[in-house]
Amino acid sequence: MRWLALGVLAGTAVTAAWLARRLLLVVTVSGDSMRPAYRDGDTLLAVRRPALGLRAGRVVVAESPDRDTLTWPARPPTLLIKRVAATAGDTGRVPAGQVELLGDNAAASFDSRQIGFFPAERVIAVVVARLRQGRRGPENPPNSRRQARDTEREETIHGQVDGIAG
Repeated sequence: MRWLALGVLAGTAVTAAWLARRLLLVVTVSGDSMRPAYRDGDTLLAVRRPALGLRAGRVVVAESPDRDTLTWPARPPTLLIKRVAATAGDTGRVPAGQVELLGDNAAASFDSRQIGFFPAERVIAVVVARLRQGRRGPENPPNSRRQARDTEREETIHGQVDGIAG
């Protein structure tokens, strides 16, 4: 009986881990396009299957197009964090199946202002929580090379934290 209980417990743990990998995405913010809401180094939790939760004001993780051709997918694959400004149901100006995504810091954001509308299927997750704050304030300033790089590119989400696949 004891072995049966351990087997059930192990099976439940494996199933929970599998579901977490399929439903959750943990990402680290790189750049300043979503300041002040999210900053460089913040770790965020996002829920996959965003179609149900796409509405204006939500912060999402989306696939970036190639910066040169503005076509998907980018090589290497790059993810962005942006706020949904409008969906097809919000205004008559957004085509069906598209969303308008904008960074909170327009001066540092690569978003719908440059790209145009994003295909809704390129939005892969909705941010639900900040798990850890990144660097804050003058006590930990970025070096000048990093500052220059971050002002040239969008808010990217790079790497996968804790082995959660993107």
